[in-house]
Order: sequence, then C-alpha cells, then structure tokens
Amino acid sequence: SGSDHAVVCVRIKNLAVAVAKAARLHLFQAQEWQKLESSAQDHSCTEKFSKAQLTMTVNHTEQNLTVSQIPYPETWYVFYVDKFTCEENYSESEDIQFEMVLLNPDAEGNPLDHFSAGESGLHEFFFLLVLAYFITACIYAQSLWQTIRKRGPMHGVLKVLTIALLLQAGSAFANYLHFSSYSRDGIGAPFMGSLAEWCDIVSQIQMLYLLLSLCMGWTIGRMKKSHGRPLQWDSSPASTGIAVVVVVTQSFLLIWEQFEDTNHHSYHSHHGLASGLLIGLRVCLALSLAAGLYQIITVERSTLKREFYITFAKACILWFLCHPCLATIAVIFREYQREKIITMGVILCQCISMVILYRLFLSHSLYWEVSSLSSVTLPLTVSSGHKNRHHF
Repeated sequence: SGSDHAVVCVRIKNLAVAVAKAARLHLFQAQEWQKLESSAQDHSCTEKFSKAQLTMTVNHTEQNLTVSQIPYPETWYVFYVDKFTCEENYSESEDIQFEMVLLNPDAEGNPLDHFSAGESGLHEFFFLLVLAYFITACIYAQSLWQTIRKRGPMHGVLKVLTIALLLQAGSAFANYLHFSSYSRDGIGAPFMGSLAEWCDIVSQIQMLYLLLSLCMGWTIGRMKKSHGRPLQWDSSPASTGIAVVVVVTQSFLLIWEQFEDTNHHSYHSHHGLASGLLIGLRVCLALSLAAGLYQIITVERSTLKREFYITFAKACILWFLCHPCLATIAVIFREYQREKIITMGVILCQCISMVILYRLFLSHSLYWEVSSLSSVTLPLTVSSGHKNRHHF
C-alpha cells in the first residue's frame, strides 16, 4: 500500500536491452485494475495497459518515480510492459534484469520507509511488546518459578499457561527481529516471520487445550458428582474425544491458513475459507464454554467460588471472541488498516486474558477455596499427585 509521495526506485542491469525493447512500468491503483479485470467490456491487452494511472519509460540505469496526490494510502499494482508483451507470437529474447524498491515517506516525509501503509507501526508495536515481556519477566519470573517448583494444586495449569505465554513471547520476539530486518532492506527475515507464526499456532493450541479441558472437567464432574469424590478430569472416551477433535480441528485450520496466506502475520485478512472457518470455530467455542460455565455459576452457592468461575468465563470469552469481534469491527476501516488493527488488538486482548488467568490461579484465597481444581489433571501433563483434602 502506497502513501502520498511514495517512490518507486528501479535499477536496470542491462540498459541497452531495455531501451531496445521499449521497456516501461505501468502503475495501476488496485481498484482501477480490478475494475478492468471484471469489466464486461472486453479490453484488448494494449487497451488495458493504456489505462494505467502512471507510466514510466525505463531508459536510465537508475531512475525514480514519485507517486503523489493520493488522498489516502492504497494498494498499487506495478506491471512490466515492453513492445513484445501484447504480441501473441512472442519470440524469446534476452531477459532484462532489474531491481525495484518501493518506499513510503517516513515520519519526516522522506521516502525511506520500506513498510507498506498496512504494516507501518507494527515494528514499533512488537518492540514495545518485547520490552513489556522483558520487564514483566524481570519482575515476576522468579516468584512464578518458585510457585511452579512447589508443585502445588495449580501446578499442571500453571505449567501449561506458562509454556503458552513463553511461546507468545517467542512469537513477539521473532516478529520484532523480522520487522527490524525488513526496515533495513525491505526483505526481512522470512524464517523469523514463519517461526513467529508457528510459535503462535502452538500457543493457540496449548491455550485451547487448557481452557477446554478445565471447563469440561468441571462440567462433567458436576454431572457425575458424588458427595465423597472430588471433581476430576473425566477421562471417558466421550470427553477426551471431544477435546482431541476440537484441538485437532483448530490445528488443521491454523496450518491451512498459513498455506493459504503467505504473508508473515499471525492474523490474516480473512479472505480465505480457512480464516472464516477458524473465526466460526472460535465463536462456537466461546458460546459453548460460556454455556457450560453459566450452568455451573447458576447452581453454585459459594460467592467466592462463583466469582472464580465468572472471572474464568471472562478470560475464556476474551481469548476466543477477541479475534472474531476485531475482524468484524475492522470492516469499517480502510483495507490497509484492517490487518494491523486485528494483529495488534488480538495480541493485546490475549495478553489481558492470560494476565486474568494468572491472577486467578495464583491467588491463594481463590484457588484454595475452589478446591476441586487441585485434582483436575490435564491429559497431556504429568499429574502432580497432590491431593487436596477439601471437596465440594
């Protein structure tokens, strides 16, 4: 996406061939090109290219074209055209090697910024996010590590939550490295971009697994509640099957989305089928978990336990619904702003959700009261073996 006073810089390796071929660059605004493509009127090849908003004849080793008088940033298509492009009986000739750099104006108005309008601000955002993770780690890491080492009633939950948080932090750091490199050369570190996305995928799977297994453990435990037995994760084929199917479905959709959109962003523009199905799955999960927790809350007599479940429900709903809600809200913004809003918004909302869960599970006054949590064992974690004497 180009802004006002953006610059297209072209460097040609073999100028003589370019001049002989009458090489040109034709620039179209995305909307205008799409209109031409979908037009009922059948335009010839030459007519199509003649309707370009800007044309640059390639006749110097290095030359610049300034795109000006744009009221707001928008996507541009750049086409290479020469005298052979529209010929049907095209005979192979020597290729023209060229390098093209697209630059947007920076904060001072100089065309030096490699980021498109849709990516501007993400570099700074990930820097601040990594800084926030680092400061938080310096303050809380030691006490959290000591709590986990004690292998208390919340050991399994805190371990899974911490792994998910570390993956989120790893994703943010890899994104920061990718954007730092991109700001210098306009290419970035694609490996780091991919690593950030895979860290985010594993983190999403961990959190889905944690929230779903806890909620199902409580719901099934309530349905089968016997007075002398603590609430436990029900490892019947039905409950385990549901958890596994949902986790596998989300994993499949997340991986499918990666192959559908090759841009290195964890949250995409939702044009593809995988993105739509993923949003649908998150809405269904939020509604089903909310319904399950509502049933528990309505019959719970203890105010303290009820507050615990209400807070847990808020964290669940925020985690699952932030993505669909932001994707819906983003529709009112211009196209170049949407992905940025979704990416920043989802990351911040999920960080808040994790903070709520940490506060909930680390709070002694609450988790000792909601005693059944101590015996909820997650299927893929090592049970602490800790027995809590207080039962519902």
